[in-house]
Amino acid sequence: MVDNRKEQERAELHRTIWGIANDLRGSVDGWDFKQYVLGMLFYRYISENLTNYINEIQREAGEANFDYAKLSDAEAEVARDEMIRTKGVFVLPSELFCNVKERAKNDEDLNVTLDNIFRNIENSALGTESEDDFKGLFDDLDVNSNKLGATVKERNERLVKLLNGVDSMNLGAYKDNTIDAFGDAYEYLMGMYASNAGKSGGEYYTPQEVSELLTKITLVGKTEVNKVYDPACGSGSLLLKFAKILGKENVRNGFFGQEINITTYNLCRINMFLHDIGYEKFDIAHGDTLKHPSSLHWDEEPFEAIVSNPPYSIKWEGDDNPLLINDPRFSPAGVLAPKSKADMAFIMHSLSWLATNGTAAIVCFPGIMYRGGAEQKIRKYLIDNNFVDCVIQLPDNLFFGTSIATCIMVLKKSKTDNSTLFIDATKECVKVTNNNKLSDDNINSILETYTQRKDKEYISRLVPNSEIQEQEYNLSVSTYVEQEDTREVIDIVELNKEIARIVKREDTLRIEIEKIISEIEAG
Repeated sequence: MVDNRKEQERAELHRTIWGIANDLRGSVDGWDFKQYVLGMLFYRYISENLTNYINEIQREAGEANFDYAKLSDAEAEVARDEMIRTKGVFVLPSELFCNVKERAKNDEDLNVTLDNIFRNIENSALGTESEDDFKGLFDDLDVNSNKLGATVKERNERLVKLLNGVDSMNLGAYKDNTIDAFGDAYEYLMGMYASNAGKSGGEYYTPQEVSELLTKITLVGKTEVNKVYDPACGSGSLLLKFAKILGKENVRNGFFGQEINITTYNLCRINMFLHDIGYEKFDIAHGDTLKHPSSLHWDEEPFEAIVSNPPYSIKWEGDDNPLLINDPRFSPAGVLAPKSKADMAFIMHSLSWLATNGTAAIVCFPGIMYRGGAEQKIRKYLIDNNFVDCVIQLPDNLFFGTSIATCIMVLKKSKTDNSTLFIDATKECVKVTNNNKLSDDNINSILETYTQRKDKEYISRLVPNSEIQEQEYNLSVSTYVEQEDTREVIDIVELNKEIARIVKREDTLRIEIEKIISEIEAG
């Protein structure tokens, strides 16, 4: 019954979001529009989260009918310091989503009203521990943008529609929902627009089922971890899978990531809040991970779980920067990843911050598994030091914007054998329109093969590292796992007999036809 309710809630939420998209279609490009919906969704979330928290405290104290949304701003001010301490931010009653939405239709200066409110919310965290977590979060919700309309009147009309649309989402009290409603709305929007945005969508979004596989690989044998990290975190979907699978309380010291794109960095922080991760439980940094790794993340305790889908074959400084070869992240391999292909730099970066008892699962471009030069030398370092636990070949067409069949490299620092597992998972998928997708059965099948760590014909092989050395450190799955020959077996003897029968039959037919023609001509 719970499952039915969950699916009904999810379907209803998705219908509402699709309705908002259709209502504003044509006025705002899909990928930009997504940011407006997410920004407004975030505004509603902050308002309701704060209101619910204050109401609960006051009602437990005996004020059964207390409602923060109905207080005057002056009455609410007494709670400001306490709210900023516990929630990281403060919103006046007059500036709550529900109250602004009620006045919106008659507010000729709605764009100014919203602009001021967003600034006030951000400013409430200035000079506090939560400042960096809230700073700039409303930057992409530009209420004065021409994207919303050519005139102030047109923009405000669309802002009213946006407020009403987000209000109509049945998000309820998030604690009562069988689905993580705010978070689910976020993921649906991301998926909806990533699938329509081609490559640009793929840069922001890792499909949920791929996130789930990566997360579960890092959690084999664990019921909790100290903290999780993604060095190219995008909108944070990989990090948040840990909250869903383990429960956020079982990620003891929180969620860490870094993102170079400012818009995506803002989306990631919003995503954390929408999944009810408190500001004190996450640390998302903005910047180039390879060039300027966030100093906020590097304390005495490395990460027990690292997951990542870093950008494929992007350019980086490499040996143009003489300091990088001495960087403790890269120096152990004795060589830097090529300037035109930073993939191996992300792998070395992740390895450097992996705990002794930790696991890293990283989506990789297949070329890094077999190319020569610096990449081969880095593979040599990884294999000779027994850091590669497993390489999994995934099906093609899993990711938005690319048909490439990617791989997963699993890294560990404390393996019990001196071998590497290779898994061919190219057939583990179901077809959904033009894309492939990992079903629950596919994910479980791959995980079972990974945990068993045994040879399975055409599927997996546990290869001694000495054999990988003989293969010049080639880590392509096809080098070690034989592909099943599914071509039809042909019996040559039987085929020759059939050809002979056909030839004989043709001769008979030709004689009969010639006979008929002769009779016609004679007649």
